[in-house]
Amino acid sequence: MKLVIQRVKQAEVKVDGKQIGQIGQGLLVFLGVGKGDTREMADKYVDKLLKLRIFADEDGKTNLSVTDVKGEIMVVSQFTLYADCKKGNRPSFVYAGEPELAEELYEYFKSRVKENYGSVACGEFGADMEVSLKNDGPFTIIWDSRDW
Repeated sequence: MKLVIQRVKQAEVKVDGKQIGQIGQGLLVFLGVGKGDTREMADKYVDKLLKLRIFADEDGKTNLSVTDVKGEIMVVSQFTLYADCKKGNRPSFVYAGEPELAEELYEYFKSRVKENYGSVACGEFGADMEVSLKNDGPFTIIWDSRDW
């Protein structure tokens, strides 16, 4: 599993020109599912995501989590996080999870965020999406399950 987490002031996602999700201050999470990924990995990532202290406290230190600041969360599926560009100029996606697994874990991840935090905005699995955001910082973190 790979996640790109961006602290944002706002974000939105559109499909066919129609807005399907929007958040204010919070976290925009791009989620890629790889071969062999599991629900246990998703659980671990959700737990860590909700506790991740990347928001500033009253002293300007990054000591607060999205839950502390009552921020919002948006999750967008992005299989291209598994692009392998080692050979040639055209990315290979051989390490990306099969669509059935990827969709199942994407939906599971979203449901776990919702169960543990409340609402979650999201993209549409498999759709051609237009995502816009106002990065706060910028502050971007990349998680890769191979590193864990």
